[in-house]
Amino acid sequence: MLPALVQLHREIAACRACAQAGFFVEPSPVVVNQPTMQPEMMLVGQAPAAAARSRGKPFSGQAGRTLFRWLAQAGFSEDEFRARCYFTAITKCYPGPARGRGDRVPSARERELCRPFLERELALIQPKLILTVGRIATAHFLGGDIAFTAAIGQAFERDGRVILPLPHPSGVSRWTNDARNRERLAQALLLLRRYGVQRA
Repeated sequence: MLPALVQLHREIAACRACAQAGFFVEPSPVVVNQPTMQPEMMLVGQAPAAAARSRGKPFSGQAGRTLFRWLAQAGFSEDEFRARCYFTAITKCYPGPARGRGDRVPSARERELCRPFLERELALIQPKLILTVGRIATAHFLGGDIAFTAAIGQAFERDGRVILPLPHPSGVSRWTNDARNRERLAQALLLLRRYGVQRA
């Protein structure tokens, strides 16, 4: 791994900016996927989940099983994808549970406090292809250019990089009840197969 990336991970692990700003977060070891080769792909989620935090590995719980089932449809085994892709998130600490089900969504201020870390990751990794998983990650890269659901199944070029949005696999069952959304997801996976092979 790049020495500069190792140093960045140390800084992320030591950061207490959100806690000092009054937000409830649970700092943990930096939950990123360490590819075995120089990655040309980056997957950006919302924040580390409880399972990822406890296991030190992103998308290692139920959401991960759904994600890797999708990726298999695009022609990637989990081992191959993890070997080729750097996983990270918009915010780096586990945000804690929501009052209802699932994990709390990081606030706009928390996302802004973490932004410099993601920008440094992008500068170090220089990915050609970015998979954005969920609304928050997609909005970070696309802004308000397009509604989230409409973005699924399309590829966007930003700053010389291809952005491919995916729905978040956690709690996506209702979303995929709609046949149009299933078609959008299938198209997104076709695009991933196309761009992933091109970048191999």
